[in-house]
Amino acid sequence: MSTKDFPITKHVYLLQLSDSGAPAVPKEYIYLPAPTSPPYYLRFEIEGTSSICRQGSLWINTPSIGNPFQRDQYQEYKLRPDFNGTIDIDVPITTAGAFSFYTTYTPLPPFSTSKVPTPKPTQTPTYYINVSPQLALGKDVIPLDALSIFSVVSRFMGQYPQDWEKHLRGAARREYNMIHFTPLVERGASNSPYSLYNQLEFDRECFPNGEHDIAVMIDKMEKEHGLLGLTDVVWNHTANNSRWLEEHPEAGYNIETAPWMESALELDTALLQFGNDLGKYGLPSDLKGARDLSKVISGMNEHVVKKLNLWQYYVIDVQKNAAEVIAAWSKGRTSIPGGGFGDYNLGGLDGVKAWSLTQKADFLRQNRFVGAEGLGPRFYRKVDPETAAALLTALHGRFDTSKQDAGHSTMVDVLNEINSPLYVQYDDDMKVISQQVFDRVRYLRLDNDGPKKGPITESSPLIETYFARLPCNTTTEQHNPQSLSLVCNGWVWAANALKDHAGRDSRAYLRREVIVWSDCVKLRYGQSPKDNPFLWDYMARYTRLMAKYFAGFRIDNCHSTPLVVAEYMLDQAREVRPNLAVFAELFTGSEEMDYVFVKRLGINSLIREAMQAWSTQELSRLVHMHAGRPIGSFETEEISHNQISEPSKSIANGVNGVMHSNAEKIQRVKRSPLHALFMDCTHDNAMPAEKRDARDTLPNAALVNMCASATGSVMGYDEIYPKAVNIVHDQRLYTSPSSDGPVQIGGGTGGIGGIKKLLNRLHTMMGKEGYDETFIDHQGEYITVHRVHPLTRKGYFVAAHTAYPGYGDGHGSLAPVRLRGTQVKLLGCWKLDVDVSDAAKDIVQKDPRFLRGLDSKVSDIKGVGIHASDDETVLTLPPYFPPGSVAIFETWIPAAEHSDGIDSFVTSGAAEAFSNVDLIDLNFILYRCEPEERDCSFGQDGLYTIPNYGPMVYAGLQGWWSVLKDVVKDNNLGHPLCNHLRDGQWALDYIVGRLRLIARRENRPAILDPSEWLRQKFDAIRKVPSFLRPRYFALVIQAAYNAAWRRSMELLGENIQRGQRFLQSLAMTSIQMSGITRSASLSPFETTPSLAAGLPHFSSGWARCWGRDIFISLRGLYLATGRFQDARRHIKAFASVLKHGMVPNLLCDGRKPRYNARDAVWFFLQNIQDYTEMVPDGMHILQEKVKRRFLPYDDSYFEFNDSRAYSTESTIEDIIQEALQRHATGLSFREANAGPDLDRQMRPEGFNVHVKVDWRTGIIFGGNQSNCGTWMDKMGESDKAKNKGIPGTPRDGAAVELTGLLYSTVAWLARLHRKCKYKYGGVKTSEGSGVDFEEWASKIAKNFERCYYIPTDPAEDNQYDVNSNLINRRGIYKDLYKAGKEYEDYQLRPNFSIAMTVAPSLFTPSKALNALEIADRVLRGPTGMATLDPSDLKYRPYYRNSEDSNDFATAKGRNYHQGPEWLWPTGFHLRAMLKFDLMRRKTPEERTEAFQQITRRLEGCKKAIEQSPWAGLAELTNKDGAFCPDSVRPFAVVAAVIGSDG
Repeated sequence: MSTKDFPITKHVYLLQLSDSGAPAVPKEYIYLPAPTSPPYYLRFEIEGTSSICRQGSLWINTPSIGNPFQRDQYQEYKLRPDFNGTIDIDVPITTAGAFSFYTTYTPLPPFSTSKVPTPKPTQTPTYYINVSPQLALGKDVIPLDALSIFSVVSRFMGQYPQDWEKHLRGAARREYNMIHFTPLVERGASNSPYSLYNQLEFDRECFPNGEHDIAVMIDKMEKEHGLLGLTDVVWNHTANNSRWLEEHPEAGYNIETAPWMESALELDTALLQFGNDLGKYGLPSDLKGARDLSKVISGMNEHVVKKLNLWQYYVIDVQKNAAEVIAAWSKGRTSIPGGGFGDYNLGGLDGVKAWSLTQKADFLRQNRFVGAEGLGPRFYRKVDPETAAALLTALHGRFDTSKQDAGHSTMVDVLNEINSPLYVQYDDDMKVISQQVFDRVRYLRLDNDGPKKGPITESSPLIETYFARLPCNTTTEQHNPQSLSLVCNGWVWAANALKDHAGRDSRAYLRREVIVWSDCVKLRYGQSPKDNPFLWDYMARYTRLMAKYFAGFRIDNCHSTPLVVAEYMLDQAREVRPNLAVFAELFTGSEEMDYVFVKRLGINSLIREAMQAWSTQELSRLVHMHAGRPIGSFETEEISHNQISEPSKSIANGVNGVMHSNAEKIQRVKRSPLHALFMDCTHDNAMPAEKRDARDTLPNAALVNMCASATGSVMGYDEIYPKAVNIVHDQRLYTSPSSDGPVQIGGGTGGIGGIKKLLNRLHTMMGKEGYDETFIDHQGEYITVHRVHPLTRKGYFVAAHTAYPGYGDGHGSLAPVRLRGTQVKLLGCWKLDVDVSDAAKDIVQKDPRFLRGLDSKVSDIKGVGIHASDDETVLTLPPYFPPGSVAIFETWIPAAEHSDGIDSFVTSGAAEAFSNVDLIDLNFILYRCEPEERDCSFGQDGLYTIPNYGPMVYAGLQGWWSVLKDVVKDNNLGHPLCNHLRDGQWALDYIVGRLRLIARRENRPAILDPSEWLRQKFDAIRKVPSFLRPRYFALVIQAAYNAAWRRSMELLGENIQRGQRFLQSLAMTSIQMSGITRSASLSPFETTPSLAAGLPHFSSGWARCWGRDIFISLRGLYLATGRFQDARRHIKAFASVLKHGMVPNLLCDGRKPRYNARDAVWFFLQNIQDYTEMVPDGMHILQEKVKRRFLPYDDSYFEFNDSRAYSTESTIEDIIQEALQRHATGLSFREANAGPDLDRQMRPEGFNVHVKVDWRTGIIFGGNQSNCGTWMDKMGESDKAKNKGIPGTPRDGAAVELTGLLYSTVAWLARLHRKCKYKYGGVKTSEGSGVDFEEWASKIAKNFERCYYIPTDPAEDNQYDVNSNLINRRGIYKDLYKAGKEYEDYQLRPNFSIAMTVAPSLFTPSKALNALEIADRVLRGPTGMATLDPSDLKYRPYYRNSEDSNDFATAKGRNYHQGPEWLWPTGFHLRAMLKFDLMRRKTPEERTEAFQQITRRLEGCKKAIEQSPWAGLAELTNKDGAFCPDSVRPFAVVAAVIGSDG
């Protein structure tokens, strides 16, 4: 075979969308790797039944292959409902950036029998996809986490090109791989690197040839030095002297573009003048303390605030506005708002006249009130005259002069009421202004940690101005003078990052809350380019220019940049450079807000700084945040069983399309934290020598570089500059030993350059190769970091002794470090010494020309101990390892050096190992609850118990996976199971030993292959260090579990294999419930597999095989899953024990069957009917013979070993006939062995069974008030409450579901007889007359609704057999007919839906649908159906079997079926809903809606089975789906009925 014959593996990242269209990943943060060639695909996985598939479309703006990105161009993928599978949409990822998607759909209308409005189409929120860029130097790809970034301030670099080249070479020598430049364009008057004068011109003081020099420098950096370029972009402000502002003052906020700023400007101007006039007012200008400052603030309030009358900006001019209203009133110009007079309309005009003053004010404030949105010019606020005139008309009538004074007085009162809270707001704001000015002046002039600016003068004003006032010249004189004072930029402490603090709804500038940069004008973009065309175009050109040369952007003040602006500018940049790395300075104050910026803008990393840590403990926390996953983390990318096995449909060309290729590598879109650019120190913050101890330079750098994120440093850090360089005022130039000559790894003088080279080399290598697991330990002032590769297990270990102020050389020693199963090699151990004497600092700091580091030396430390043994290596640091020391080691784990990689080895070959097991083997392998395990091991073996957690629910793989799935998903390495695995290998021994024992003891040789596979994989795990055991254990269990699941799907029916996950999960219940136990079998003579009623309570002995439960379950668990032979065996087993015309409720192997269920035989007969219709050649079963446990038509009881037992044979056909004939003539018997040994709760009369047919209607009646022969079979058990022997729900008479099942059976037999496929034509009555099946069916059909229906209209009561006085709810079907207690007939229960499902022709469709709508509204809970109408006096929805109170209704759980919500009736309810709903649906769209109504109602069950550790659905819940601790979990009939129709 040639290489071209091999399929190219399609790489897919799988993203599940929830029913609401949201991505199923934490924080909805979708972070994808860099694009590849050929492209990988993002696969949206959407359940075909999802709400968003209703007239739905997925819209996504990722570019198709070969096309550019257009943010507003979305590709539409139509979502066509698929009720049998999952919709997959494969979208190629061709470029990096931030992309968005959303879905549109029409919500499902409420289910109703009447016409309901069609819901309007809706759109989900927009979600974002971030695709990482691919950075490269030539062919060398550099992942973001491999970046080692070096920051420089351009103005300190010296002459270009010679000084620049020297410093760039110095960075390259230390093996940094990216240079961060502060802005390189022309600076403004303040000389700050971030106050940009001309964004379109590079600074010619640095670059004489402008853009040409930049191009040459970047090219040389990349090709000769291996350095990428990164620059700041500043979008939210410009220098206050930018020339282009004079031509375009509309680019900023001024009184013309932002009239709400007028009051702030007036205050700012007055405060500046007040500062100049302090002497005039006798106030101090040279503040000596807080007392002086308080005097100034008092003077400010008196001479500025009070005189400005700022209150006029807040309130209405009452007299003027009142006059306007009276004028409108007098001219009849009134305008009533669309909503009239609101809620107060209820009383008409009289109601309005009764309004309080507050109500009148609220009405005008809420309707066309000018100024509601914020401040404006003085007396800007006012009520709308015509609206207010309408109010006066309502209060006083039409205008005439006699009413003018009263109207004016009313309006003045109302306007004053409106003003009242505005005056309160004004008073509060004035207090804030005083406090803000006080606090800011104190910081600037008095605080010890402030700049201590000195006396207040004109050049050093009292305040930092909030406005840049443009000069008057020939350019500016062409503009409105009001446009020439522009708002300066700044930030507000702890403010909402999404709020524009110069916007209309903000008073931050008036309240003086802004920490202002007076050299920078805040730019006013609006919401789109049309709002300010020049500004958007100008800044877009600036952005494209930067992207032309730089591989990355650092967004300055990202939190102050409007999202819409940053998004637009990044689109411009990515058009020029698609693989643009984006870093951001983002201080939003909350992680949630950080996510908003990161997701929408596609920010790759947020800048974080180690020097922000104030202690070793805090530094340890920061390192932990950015270091990567914990060592031994679980792999979450593996696709679980249901994703692999479930065929789904891809969408091609926008429609549901073809099946996937097999050649696919599928990984989940996994949880991703916010990525960081973790700096040891940034260019605008303090150095270690200034903030900590200078020696901390070395350990701080080592710890940062061990993190699995992009890392960085700043020029001067490695050199140990004594303090942060003032980037605005300092004029000196950089120096560095690394710039002057070669850098060798190791110790030396002049800083830590030699060690930094090693750290950068290791960091880059680890980032490229994917070393993303770490372990961090903090002991006192020591921090250790161990970073390893998740597959090879190679790693690097750093021990660091931090140096915070006052450490000296002490702080104890680090305890010996034990690395289990690990070999270690020392790379080096060093300490840093720095001369921090005042004299040394003076020499450095007073150098007039150059920025220099303190004298320092990095020295080797001897005496590191490495003590290796077979099990571990112990590291001991030397006795002298002072603060400022680090030791670096290389590590590896020999046991992990498998030829294929241990991850690959422990997960390979699982499918082959499980390829020969059958469904019974899988029951042993996957499941087995405690009683089953005990049963088969003669009581020796039970479930595995995890210390500090408890026993698992299953002994098999499902038990382990139920615990592990959330442990893996949450990477919860602290879970008790993980601790247990680290403590020992008992779990491994148990799993392998259990399967080996079962294979031998139960003669299941196929189980040996999985057992041997597990042994081999576990043997490999045993050799790895114990701290890695949880990870590899999870890999093995997951691989085995997935293989077992896949094998299960192969053995189940095709509709299951091709079905959705929920259907597959339901089908797996057939494997859970079907197995071998020694104490329960289908035969007294051999041990056979049998179906359990529920786990764990009904799983062994007499409690395992219930006739009723088996035949409610059989259709869903066996027939629908293709397990036809299992169905046949159970039908024949119960047919063999037919007696009294009934099959037993309890089989007991056929040894001691109990016949106390009137309904079991009817579910049995229904299943035979289903078998003949669903199984190929299913009619053959009617002629199959079975040996009879009892004699036909004979009520004699004898033991199973009596000679008469199994002495005769009958065909299934004969047995069916016997059941019907016995009922036709009537049954009357007392249970065999009646008494307390049989049932200690039953009263004597309860053992009597009587059944008869009323041949007038064809309906069968039975039971009495002392027994409970249907599924609602709870017997009272409490002596204390005196309910013992009194059934909670006797349901004697004719239960509605039995009548439906009876009709289904006789109608079926009539059809078969007509076709000569059933030899019997009918039955004989007790009087000997014959009744053929057609006649019997006809009688039932003719009388059914007359007997059972309760009409909606009382006028129709005479047409039905009802007692009007007992009717509680109309439009429903009775639960019983002619019960012992008549009122029980009229109770609403969910049983009628069973009859509807099996015998729909008995019901008038409109009546049936109406009854179903009522049940859906009244009875249906999140998962189950309430067993009784909540309006019924007997309703008790909380089941507690252990309760033994005095309450007759609930003691010992007598209310089992009196309100608790049972799940299995939900299946019949939904099947009935679908049947009758489809009858009225005519178009394909309407029929689709019918299916969607059903799938919507299954959401609770879907969640329940997914979250259940039993991987099944519970028997029942309490009210509204509340957990019921006494419920069976799982219950066979639940999954069976809900999944019975696929």
